This record gives sequence, C-alpha cells and structure tokens, in this order.
Amino acid sequence: MLALLGLALFLVCAVAALISAARAAAMALPGRPQPWPDHLLRRSAATLGWAAGTVYALGLAGVAWSEAEVGDGADSTPAPACRMGFAPETIEGLTHHRASYLPLRFDCVREDGSVYVSDPDLVWLNWTSAGLALTAALLFLGMHYRAELRDRRAAVR
Repeated sequence: MLALLGLALFLVCAVAALISAARAAAMALPGRPQPWPDHLLRRSAATLGWAAGTVYALGLAGVAWSEAEVGDGADSTPAPACRMGFAPETIEGLTHHRASYLPLRFDCVREDGSVYVSDPDLVWLNWTSAGLALTAALLFLGMHYRAELRDRRAAVR
C-alpha cells in the first residue's frame, strides 16, 4: 500500500515539477510579469522543491516495495532485495533486514551483525533530494532577503 502511495506521490510531484519548470522558463519570454527576478526566484524555488519531492517519492516507493516483498509468497524471506544480484558469499548468514524511510535505506543484516546495503541507488536519491530541497530553501530565503533589501532601499529614499 505504501509503495503505491509512493508511486502516486511521485507522479503528482513529477507533474508539478514539470509545470513549475515551464512557468520558470516562461520568464524568458516577452510579456513576463514584473518584477521578473522575484517571480523567477519564486518559480525556481517551487520547481526545485517539487523536484526534491519527486526524487524522494521515487526512493520511498522503492523502499516500500522492497519491504512489501518480504513474507509475500514462497522464497520471500529473507528479503529478495537482499539476495538478488549479490554473490553467494555476500548473502551468507543473512538473517533479516532493516528499512528506513528518512533517510531512505534498506539494509540487510547478517548473523554476525554486519550490514550491507541492498540498493546503492538509495544513496544518490537521498543526496539528490536533500540537495534539491536545500537549494529550494536557499532560493526561497534569497527571495525574502531580496524583498527586504528592496524595502530598506525604498525607506532610505
């Protein structure tokens, strides 16, 4: 259920990111609203925020899907995500898994307590979504800082 919710969230965020990107790109066309730098900052921040949500939702769906596969039919324990694509010596002694949704992780645990990551792609999904969200927040703060500077200049005049 959570995997389907993650996929739905991914689709919503992806469509919103595309719409926001089109609105930001429209700032290069004649007839753009004034003051255009403010609108460009706002639209760029929205685009990056939606993109961060898109990337995170994609990873969320992947972790939830791996979690849902456990205990679902024959040969589903330990987690298939921990067994498929790994060498036999890597999965030797595999006992269970640990899933995390913030940050996105799906770790496979052996009898001796050692851990290996089932999907290394989750690392770049975490960093990408965090980078996009941080950039969106900085643009948002920059937009407010720019407005404050403009108000101070108007008060001095």
